[in-house]
Order: sequence, then C-alpha cells, then structure tokens
Amino acid sequence: MGVHPCDKRRSISDYQFLFPAIDFSLIESDEDILWKADIRETNEEVAARGLEFMNWLWTRKEKEIAIVTHSGFLFHTLSAFGKDCHPLVKTEICKHFANCELRSMIIVDRSMAGSDSSTTNYPGKIPSGLDLPSDIADGKLEKEARNSGLT
Repeated sequence: MGVHPCDKRRSISDYQFLFPAIDFSLIESDEDILWKADIRETNEEVAARGLEFMNWLWTRKEKEIAIVTHSGFLFHTLSAFGKDCHPLVKTEICKHFANCELRSMIIVDRSMAGSDSSTTNYPGKIPSGLDLPSDIADGKLEKEARNSGLT
C-alpha cells in the first residue's frame, strides 16, 4: 500500500452510503490511515499484514467468509501459507490472481486438531485423502472410477 492513489480506499462514510447493509463498525478510522503518499509497503510488510488478518479471521464465528481485496494482498498473504502442503498445492495457492478472479478455499487450523469446540465446517480435522490441487485430485478420482468399472 502507498504511493499509488489506486491503493488508497475511500472514507468509510462514503462506503456506508454506498453499501448501507454492510457493518463497518470494526474499522477504526474513517480515513485510510495505512496509505502513505510517499512510502510503499514492502512485500514482507504486506505478508505480515496479511498474516495479522488471517489471525483475526480465526477469531470469527462464521463458517463461510467472503474476502474481497487486492490480488497483491492475497498473493503475499497466501504465499506465507502452505509450507507443509504438497508442492503442487503450494504452487497453486501462490499463483497470482487475475482481475476479478474468484477462488474458493478451505483453510484449516491444524492447531485445532482433535478439538470438539470448533465453530467451522472443518474444525482442524484434516480432510482425508491426498493434499493435491483440485484438477489433479479430480483426475485421480476419474481414473479410480474407470479402474473400478463405475464409468
């Protein structure tokens, strides 16, 4: 963030007028206090801000959350994740986003493994099966179906 005017958000009061059904109460300042006219965030600073956001996300009770943001923020945030994933998964989550691209992800908090007090669909329980990108997993499922005579 910073330097480029396109990275600066409008005032919250402008957004409240445009989107009256949205709750902006958690935003502390009406004006964009993070944007600086003469200083650009480093990639590492963007990733650190993204990790702070992810840590905040874990505190939410909602089961499904839509995140709308800049592709660079998502790229640097997601690049900090997946170090324990299959390399193809890591490559997939670290791809740059196209303009207006929509991706659906399930993010699992492995520290919750074995916990019975989760409020999410995936309470830290690691989904069974291979940790592969969806297109590769789909191909394996199709091959298994063909081999078992189901298709």
